[in-house]
Order: sequence, then structure tokens, then C-alpha cells
Amino acid sequence: MAKHIGIVACSAEGASLCYRTICAEGSSLVGRYAHPEVTLHTHSLSEYVRCIEAGDWEGVGSLMLSSVAKVAKVGADFAICPDNTIHQAFDFVVNKSPIPWLHIAEEVATEAKCQVYRRVGVLGTRFLMEGPVYPTKLAAVGIDHRIPEAMDRERINDIIFNELVCGLFSLDARAYFSEVIAGLKNQGCDAVILGCTEIPLLVTQEDSPLPILDSTRLLARAALKRAAGAAYKR
Repeated sequence: MAKHIGIVACSAEGASLCYRTICAEGSSLVGRYAHPEVTLHTHSLSEYVRCIEAGDWEGVGSLMLSSVAKVAKVGADFAICPDNTIHQAFDFVVNKSPIPWLHIAEEVATEAKCQVYRRVGVLGTRFLMEGPVYPTKLAAVGIDHRIPEAMDRERINDIIFNELVCGLFSLDARAYFSEVIAGLKNQGCDAVILGCTEIPLLVTQEDSPLPILDSTRLLARAALKRAAGAAYKR
């Protein structure tokens, strides 16, 4: 029997994509129409944003712990969080969690290493791009990274919080992300991490001048592999 996946969600769009990926791709692993059992819980995004903007990562961690306690109570065997930014609180969370976790940046870094990438661009919220989540995990597998210039980081952050998390995906935003990715390519990057779980809803491989590392779907596929206890790749 497949293990029960607990999703600790933050924003609706990214969490929905992760959930849909698990359900849609589960049939390739465990049979037609089948997927592992999934339970999802989230607090209001406003609670997370308030803590993030205040730099209160312990507060972020407390929200995550509240959610993981709920999914564990109804039987989840392990947890995932389809939100890159709040992984800055991961160490606080994992040491107090009632169930084990997968780490989104570890899964992305593992895939980057498998693809033999040497330098990757990182896109996400300003807090994610300027924070420690990806630098530490990429360095651990010997991969260099680059982030956009400060002005681009601010605009990307604005698009994420004012458009993507609200389900707004414009052609202008898509074109802008493609330009930023082209700039990362010019800095010697051989791939780009879509390190906000909503970005894959805006940017596909066809839109990107670099190979993409889709953090949302990579996490979902790692969860499927963990749940089924079998090799899984798509």
C-alpha cells in the first residue's frame, strides 16, 4: 500500500499544481485512476506573508508545524511543502515535526546534479532569491548559482505576490521572465530553477531560453516515489 502524503500548503496556486501533479501522474506508478492518499492543510496566506515580511521565520515555522500536526493526525506518513520561500524555516520545523519531510530544494538540487548542470539561475520571491534555501542545497552537490539583478528581483517579487498567487498569468509577465532567464544564460547558467511554485504555471519550457527545473513538479514526483517506495521518473 502506498504511503499517505501530507501537503503543508502556503499559497493556493502552487499547492494546487503540486496536488494535481500527484493525482495525475500517480496512475503511471500505481495504476489507472490511482494515486497515493493525500491530505492538504493550509493557513491563510496572509498569516504567512505577515511573518515573512517581518523576518519572523520562527513564526513561519509555527504555522507549518500547525499544518503538519493536522495532516499527521489524519494519517499522513510524511510531509511536503510546495512553497520554496517558507523552506527558510525548514530546520526549525523538521526538528519538531511528528512525521518526516522531503525538502523541495534538495529534490531540485538532486535533479540538477543528475542533469550534470554546473551553474543554475534561481527565480522566486525576493526572500527566496536573496535567502539561504537554494545556495546551501546547491553548494552541497557542487553546483554554482546566479540570481537576477536587484531591480529584476523586485519586479519578479511583485509579479509573484500581485499576480501569480492570485491566479493571474499575463503575456507581459511571461515575456519578462523569458528576458530575465536569457540574462541568466548570458551569465553562464545552463539551467534555471523555477523556485516559486507558481512560476511553472506561467513559464513552460517553450518559453524559456534555458532548460527549466520545475520545483513544484519535481517535489510532487519525489513524493510519489517516496509514497510508492519505487523508482519513478517522468
